[in-house]
Amino acid sequence: MLGIDLGSRRVKIVEMAETGVLQRQSFDTISFYREYGKMVEGGLHINMPGLGLPETLLIATGYGKTSVRVEGARNIPEIQAHAAGAVYQSSERDFTLLDIGGQDTKVIQVRGGKPVDFLTNDRCAAGSGRYLENMATVLGISLEELASYADVSIELNATCAIFAETEIIARVIEGYSTAQLGAGVNYALYRRIAPLLKKLPSPVYIMAGGGAQSPALRQIAARDLQTPVIALEDPEFNGAIGCCVLVQHSVY
Repeated sequence: MLGIDLGSRRVKIVEMAETGVLQRQSFDTISFYREYGKMVEGGLHINMPGLGLPETLLIATGYGKTSVRVEGARNIPEIQAHAAGAVYQSSERDFTLLDIGGQDTKVIQVRGGKPVDFLTNDRCAAGSGRYLENMATVLGISLEELASYADVSIELNATCAIFAETEIIARVIEGYSTAQLGAGVNYALYRRIAPLLKKLPSPVYIMAGGGAQSPALRQIAARDLQTPVIALEDPEFNGAIGCCVLVQHSVY
């Protein structure tokens, strides 16, 4: 079976069997729709042979499936898909999941392996992975380098992703180092999502999504929460994996 997570920035696909994940693919969302998608009467038709994927059961979740129905696919709500993926990948059953996506952030409280509550931040890009992308570009560094800065930060106060660029430029002129500014960016993002995490506390926190690939964000979160923060092995593909897990267990 195939799980597909139609994200705002990336489309993630996994092929999965009972033995585990067989293959995974990730695409820029716009490029994916242009190259492999076509609207037909039944919804969005995906060219599976063009992707080198088998014509098999398809399960869809994510940002895109709310506006585009995938032809022949079973649809899974995002919260359930991400929770199931995190349970499968971590073997934890009581935790809070932080999923930092391209344009939104989800915080999901899981008890007994099932989601019991959730909060989202989807009104401003300053609380999402897009903020990190923009700030890395302004600083002239890669996302990987930005993800290494967690100490000796300065406080950045702009609450808008656009105004934050102006603030960064002003701080560069004042002579602050890339390391200080990078750590400031990471702390600024964390401050926007920390209230959501603290409203849904757990003994363990798990990170998924593109933001989970940032060691700095994990360090900052663990330091503030004084609780272990786990990064999943396949954080970007967690939603797609969760789709398959739920169908394998006959939940959907």
